[in-house]
Amino acid sequence: MQFSKWHGLGNDYLLVERAELALRLTPERVQRICDYHFGVGSDGIVEVLSANGDSAEVVIWNPDGSTAELSGNGTRIAARWLARRDGRDRVRIKVGPREVVATMREGKLVETEMGAVEVGEREPLHVDGKQYEMVPVAVGNPHAVIRHTPDHDEFLRLGPAVENHERFPNRTNVQFARVDGPHELTAAVWERGAGETLSSGTSAVAVASAAVRHGWCESPVTVHLRGGDLLVELDESCNARLTGPAEEICSVELSEEFEL
Repeated sequence: MQFSKWHGLGNDYLLVERAELALRLTPERVQRICDYHFGVGSDGIVEVLSANGDSAEVVIWNPDGSTAELSGNGTRIAARWLARRDGRDRVRIKVGPREVVATMREGKLVETEMGAVEVGEREPLHVDGKQYEMVPVAVGNPHAVIRHTPDHDEFLRLGPAVENHERFPNRTNVQFARVDGPHELTAAVWERGAGETLSSGTSAVAVASAAVRHGWCESPVTVHLRGGDLLVELDESCNARLTGPAEEICSVELSEEFEL
């Protein structure tokens, strides 16, 4: 069973076509494959259900075996894979109900039209005995943006506490934001189903959208993440364009000894 391993600013994914799988992916198999010590290791799997011409449909698996409604980095990876395979500059990637149009830019950069973003009002969120101000954001998947700069120990406590907070019955992605200027901010990301993450495309869109909607920043917004920078542009209707790199690392073939 062969995979290609990719990353978007350190957020790494294994990519595989369903037609090439000897066994169907299940939550248990995904967990084993994604484990960094007993498996290949990755932040998730991009499973290509079908690819035809300039379009492909994919499923994004989280390392805990759950699936994501959308992934900015995973979508860019799928888009660059498809564009390179078929020699195209513009492709369409379908993830669940959302279709993302992606354009290849210079080098490894991919520009993706992420669609409409829904930004809620600021609301109090009680976590770990304290009250924080949180902005709920929907980018096809759920996010909780908190304008706060925790130290690492606090981040490791707050991330899972917010992810699993009763306010979010289906769990949520979490971003802690620091505004650095009118067009830039820094974000720490706790990703639903994955934990601490070097980079997240939908998180960058969520935090930038919250910042523009509530007057912390103006579009375009450069989002500084641990793995590098992503650029988010928003129009007046809060439709988002996300630009960042996608890079292939290697090809991986699972050994026959690796029991799935």
